Amino acid sequence: MTGFIKNLFLYSVGHTYSNLSRLFLRLFTGIMFLQLSIRQMLDYDAIVPNFDGFLGMSPETSVTILVIVELLCAVCIMLGFLTRLAVLCPLVLMLMVENVIMSSGKTLAAQLFNFHPGYPVMFIGIFIFMLLAGPGKISLDYIIAAHFTENVTDEKVLDEA
Repeated sequence: MTGFIKNLFLYSVGHTYSNLSRLFLRLFTGIMFLQLSIRQMLDYDAIVPNFDGFLGMSPETSVTILVIVELLCAVCIMLGFLTRLAVLCPLVLMLMVENVIMSSGKTLAAQLFNFHPGYPVMFIGIFIFMLLAGPGKISLDYIIAAHFTENVTDEKVLDEA
């Protein structure tokens, strides 16, 4: 019995499954963000009249760009493609949404985007973790990096010979 417990704890200390955990977190967050942007597409007519445009754009253009960016970033996050870049736009968006929710007495933004106080903070924490930790080995980023690294080492070997 003590051997089982010892092996269980020693094995779990040495093998953290960090790459599988990062894949799960990317898929989970990407699916959550994807369903959020799909919900915004479905409620487009209700969102546009109550949304202020940003950067001098009309509300229609602003919401359309927001939804497209959310969709693209969600797909990139799930695939692990340009993950650290793909996390930046949603991170800034969630910071803005949290600021709107916390600074206004009314929760119009929360109702329009189906956010409740604290919900954007969860995304902010996950996105900061992804930004710091990276996508892991089960990602397109890793495959692309491994391919280019392999070609670079092959060229160095040929140059040395």
